[in-house]
Amino acid sequence: CLQTLRAQGPRFTSAVFSPDGKLALTASLNPVAQIWRVDSGKCVHTLGGHRNSVCSATFSPDGARALTASQDGDAKVWSVASGECLHTLS
Repeated sequence: CLQTLRAQGPRFTSAVFSPDGKLALTASLNPVAQIWRVDSGKCVHTLGGHRNSVCSATFSPDGARALTASQDGDAKVWSVASGECLHTLS
């Protein structure tokens, strides 16, 4: 095991690597997703704003954006660099 990432709450629902393998994106039963540095295990951004559990999360092919989907019925597009929500898809 190279790193252990700890969920901010009950447990993770999904986890994926960025295209370059330097970051990981996790979704959890809490209404947040998190972006992590793989080499250090440090959380870079906590992506909040959903009203219910985040079911899944993925990176765009270029690694510049992240997409989260929640049980609240919304999907959100995030900037990986800033952690800012760029769009909410309802």
